[in-house]
Amino acid sequence: MEQKYKDIMIGYIAGIEKNIRKYTEDRSGNPAQNRLTEAMRYSLEAGGKRIRPVLVTEFCRLCGGSAEMAAAPAAAIEMIHTASLIHDDLPAMDNDDFRRGRPSCHKAYTEAEAILAGDALIVLPFQIIAEDTALDGAKKARIISDLAASTAVTGMIGGQAIDIDNETRNDVDEENLRYMYSLKTGALIRTSARMGCIAAGASEEMINRADEYAKKIGLAFQIIDDILDVTSTTEELGKPVGSDEENNKTTFVTVMGIEKAKEEADRLTAEALDLLDGFEDSGFLKALTNELLDRRK
Repeated sequence: MEQKYKDIMIGYIAGIEKNIRKYTEDRSGNPAQNRLTEAMRYSLEAGGKRIRPVLVTEFCRLCGGSAEMAAAPAAAIEMIHTASLIHDDLPAMDNDDFRRGRPSCHKAYTEAEAILAGDALIVLPFQIIAEDTALDGAKKARIISDLAASTAVTGMIGGQAIDIDNETRNDVDEENLRYMYSLKTGALIRTSARMGCIAAGASEEMINRADEYAKKIGLAFQIIDDILDVTSTTEELGKPVGSDEENNKTTFVTVMGIEKAKEEADRLTAEALDLLDGFEDSGFLKALTNELLDRRK
């Protein structure tokens, strides 16, 4: 990624993290609640690519909106994504002891505290959006509805349920895999792009174009994740590798093989880049799209 785009990314992430800290300030004074807030912030501040809130912020800008309009939806999506990671790492799910190079939330805190931290990070986003002063009521209502649908049974959580069920099956095919990933990974990435457009008051045409772009990069993103689980190292990835095989997960690598999986990620990325031609000044987003394809972690 060119330095000018790296600088934009650094600026976006700095603003996103500042807002996340603001929205998770502890005001309770009760020791148990304080520790719960610590657990939430421990996972929120563990690093990560911040791809989803960056998409919110950049699509809002591309559609003529301000950073203030994007602030609440951007923080909200990162909280829900972080909640999913906390819950995914639990013993009942993927049973991973490390996340982003340090102990998972249930290892740094207790398993019960990790569950509650994840629960809180799913609920808090809706309060943040409802109380935001930069968005009008109609935008808030649409964003809240979109975010809820992409999180619940019709989105991320439903995808996780299918993923767990697939671990007990030996007949998982490519169609099943694409559908599961479209919910588990793709739903939040798509709503990130849509929320940015909605916050800016974009046309339905622009919202639909952003959605189609995000649909393609969401699947490409997951395919690269599948590849990295086989080809990367624990040190480079910041979490255990080989966990897909250990948990009997069917992935694009097991269905297609590494080479064909990489070709599919290349194809989806190229189609996503073509869709960005419909937005003026999309150089940063194109650079980010290519960066996601070539990432090592």
